[in-house]
Amino acid sequence: MFVLLATLWGGSFTAIEVGLHYFPPLAFAGVRYAIAGAVILGYAAYATDRWRPRTREEYLAVGVVGALVIAGYHGLLYLGERRVSGAIAAVVVSLAPVLTAGFAAAVLDERLGLTEGLGFALGIAGVAVVAGFDPTSALSTSVVGVGLVLLGAACFALGGVLTRPLRTDLPAAALQAWSMLGGAALLLGWGALRGESLSAIRPTPTALASLAYLTLLSGVVAFLLYFRLLDRIGPTKLHLVGYLEPVVATLAGWAVLGEVVSASTVAGFAAIFAGFAVLHRDAMRSLAASVRPTALAASLRRSALAAASDRPLGRDGSGDEESEPTEGAWSSSAGHADD
Repeated sequence: MFVLLATLWGGSFTAIEVGLHYFPPLAFAGVRYAIAGAVILGYAAYATDRWRPRTREEYLAVGVVGALVIAGYHGLLYLGERRVSGAIAAVVVSLAPVLTAGFAAAVLDERLGLTEGLGFALGIAGVAVVAGFDPTSALSTSVVGVGLVLLGAACFALGGVLTRPLRTDLPAAALQAWSMLGGAALLLGWGALRGESLSAIRPTPTALASLAYLTLLSGVVAFLLYFRLLDRIGPTKLHLVGYLEPVVATLAGWAVLGEVVSASTVAGFAAIFAGFAVLHRDAMRSLAASVRPTALAASLRRSALAAASDRPLGRDGSGDEESEPTEGAWSSSAGHADD
């Protein structure tokens, strides 16, 4: 599910880049989330025990997510992708967990020590490398595009921080659905202020395919996967999906559009991930520790199979009966994951 989620969301950056040839940017995002929000709201009404917000804090949570995470983030992302490729946009968006730590320190008074400050600085430096920032060309197309996407990532991070203190029992699917619908209204209104019109949409087969992918796969299916994973692995490990998305976006951009990512983009991505690893070093150590026994068990099994293949045959044509590992031995050495 984790890999599928990263694939769906990583491919969305390329789908946006393709669709922007046929849609005005903010209208594109607005139509996408109006449809996705309606579908997820129907799912919430069917599958959850409550699909409407009731309390003041629940309405406030819907407003914050709709304004910042849906409208702010996606509006700026779509505007930015008119100037930079989807792969570069995905790399910049991967800074969001690092920005979340910075906003949490500023807004919620969470401690940001020297080590955390280093992680934050690494992330920002990575974005500067991706943008190819040069004071003499600060208003170049690529720098402005990266700046817009960076502001969008900041909206995403700030929205997540502002919703933390809000106590709500509203199911996640219902919260996301209402936020999508509210965010879609804001995006369409913002687009109208920019002079965008739905009549400017060119509904070619490619345009409709892009919209269908973003609405149904990246919008509906991916968010349902997200809710499931959030319950199973928690938010910190789930943040790692953002570091697989640029890989998918790069491969999709190369396969669909023939784009090649520069060495500076790769270096910037490495710096951003290093910043995340420093900020969440405890969770990274925990993740490494949880993976290591599985890898060790697999190594032990390969060694045992290799040894068994070299063992002389017993009376019945199988391995030596006295030294043949039993099923119980496999279970005790490999554990449930390998079983």
